[in-house]
Amino acid sequence: MPNVPPAPAPSPSTAARHSLVDPEELKADPYGVYARLREAGPVHRIKGTDGLPAWLVTRYEDVRAAFADPRLSLDKRHAAPGGYQGLALPPALDANLLNMDPPDHTRIRRMVARAFTPRRVAGLREPVRRTADALLDAVEPHGHADLIAAYAGPLPITVICDLLGVPPQDRRDFRSWTDALIAPDPTQPGKAKEAVRTMLGFFTGLIADKRAAPADDLLSALIAVRDDEDRLSEDELMSLAFLILIAGYENTVHLIGNATLSLLSHPEQLAALRAEPALLGGAVEELARYDGPAPLAIRRFPTEDVVIGGVTVPAGETVLLSLAGAHRDPARFPEPDRLDITRDATGHLALGHGIHYCLGAPLARMETEIALAALLDRFPRLALDVAPEELSWRPSMRSRGLRGLPVRF
Repeated sequence: MPNVPPAPAPSPSTAARHSLVDPEELKADPYGVYARLREAGPVHRIKGTDGLPAWLVTRYEDVRAAFADPRLSLDKRHAAPGGYQGLALPPALDANLLNMDPPDHTRIRRMVARAFTPRRVAGLREPVRRTADALLDAVEPHGHADLIAAYAGPLPITVICDLLGVPPQDRRDFRSWTDALIAPDPTQPGKAKEAVRTMLGFFTGLIADKRAAPADDLLSALIAVRDDEDRLSEDELMSLAFLILIAGYENTVHLIGNATLSLLSHPEQLAALRAEPALLGGAVEELARYDGPAPLAIRRFPTEDVVIGGVTVPAGETVLLSLAGAHRDPARFPEPDRLDITRDATGHLALGHGIHYCLGAPLARMETEIALAALLDRFPRLALDVAPEELSWRPSMRSRGLRGLPVRF
């Protein structure tokens, strides 16, 4: 085979803009901020979530291509010295898919896929429906509720606990742990470390219990892979359980909460969905695009200088992919600021893309569909119980979710 020299990297044609992103403005109007940045240029030098410089990618085609670019590593060891300063987790929780590249990523993802089967997800459909009905039974007599605290939060926690095989008597306040890690309170800097210690102790005990008495659950299946085939390290096993809890809860609670608010804020779309329930599957895709649970994808680190949107990003620096910017890019989604439940929103990136596409995507979709269907069927007069401007969002650049969603029935 002839020795073909590698093609030269394209010359940068667009200079990156140094942009200040005001956290308060971003919290108040994230889509407006990302639209301004997207229109100003495809790549911006900003202050990242850890307070250090990062490169923000704003346009759909660039974001989608970056998801699939093997030179953009998830492994923190590729971060430049003195660069990325994200949350420090112990090895027993840090050896997860969000920090891995192939071949380790491929090995572990394949094993999880073997345990996290379509049959297992399908088997959760009726339990999810029963849980949704039971949660709505509890709030219906009151005529009003905070849907995050009473419904969108408890539903995914129950599902994840059922999936992992957490006994009912051992189910803890997982929401306080995830809040402490993903949207930490700056006035209580020790809460994140405390949450990490508590979760580490919890999963250590849970895995020991499952080893002693295996059951028909995902964690027992993963332990069998670890112990029988020796293809998972103990840290990888523990980190997988941690990631399933965090990702399975965090994304789904905000997907359900944001979707409900979007429908209540667009009564014509809500009416169309009530009139034609068969639209629900496509509506969930559009709702995930319109106001998804993650404005930013997990950070990445170039293993070599890369050109994104005509801008050269040096090796080792932090790259942030703006899902919020990509999902409102008019070059991909016409009239992107308009919610349209009949839109073909396939191709959205709310659940990832390429080798990092979310393994739990079918479960998240199923939970959201059931949660919305049960809610709309039960409460034909569902409405916000406060003015929209009174709603409070969690103070996070990485996670978009409501602190509460007061409604009346």
